[in-house]
Amino acid sequence: MFTIYSDAGNVGGPGKGHRLIDSTFKRTLVLVSSGGAILLLLLGAWYWVSNGGAGLLGGPKSTGRALIGGPFTLTDHEGKTVTDADFRGQHLLVYFGYTFCPDVCPLELQSVTEALEQLGPKADGIVPIFITVDPERDTVPVMADYAENFHPRMRGLTGTLEEVKVATRAYRVYFKKGDSAEVDEDYLMDHTSLLYFMGPEGDYLTHFTFGTPPDEIAKRILKHLG
Repeated sequence: MFTIYSDAGNVGGPGKGHRLIDSTFKRTLVLVSSGGAILLLLLGAWYWVSNGGAGLLGGPKSTGRALIGGPFTLTDHEGKTVTDADFRGQHLLVYFGYTFCPDVCPLELQSVTEALEQLGPKADGIVPIFITVDPERDTVPVMADYAENFHPRMRGLTGTLEEVKVATRAYRVYFKKGDSAEVDEDYLMDHTSLLYFMGPEGDYLTHFTFGTPPDEIAKRILKHLG
C-alpha cells in the first residue's frame, strides 16, 4: 500500500513535500521493478521446468501421465500368487475395499457387475479386480465367498499387510483401521473409494468416483475400447 505525502501543513516550506513524494515514488518504483523482475524469473523457471527443461539437467520430466498403477504381488481368491504382469493384455477395473464393508464396497462392486453386463461381449477383455485393504480378516476363503456375489470374472486379491501396502501405494489408495479396531472385532476401515480403469499395458485410463451409475461406467469404458 502506497503512502502519499503532500504540502499541506508541511513545516519545511514549499517544495519539501514534493521532494519527499518524488523520493518515495522513486524508491517505490525501484522496489516494484525489482519485485517484478524476480516474479518474471520465477515464472520463467516454472514454465521451463513444466515444459521439460528439467530433463536437460537430468531431473524429472513431466509426461502428463497419471502416476497410478504399478507392480504388485498378491494372492487371488483361489490361492494362486498373481502379479500385475499376469494381467497384461487385458483391461482392468480395480477397486480397493474390504469384505466387512457395510455398504460402500458391495454397492460399488455391484455397479461394476452391472456395467460389465451392460457391455456384454465387449467386456470380455475386462477383468474386475477387488483388492482388500483388510488382509487380516480377508483371508483367501473369505475372499472366495465374497467374490461369488459379483461378476463371474471377479478376482479377489489379498496377501500380507506389506504386500497390500505395496499395491495401495501403486494406486495412491489411502486406508486405515477405524478407531474401534483395538477393542472391536467388527471394526470398520477408512479407505479411498475409487474405481480405476486400467489399460492392457497397466496404464491408467480413467477412474470413477463412488456412486457413478453403471450405465455411465459402461459408456465411458466404451470410449476407451474404441
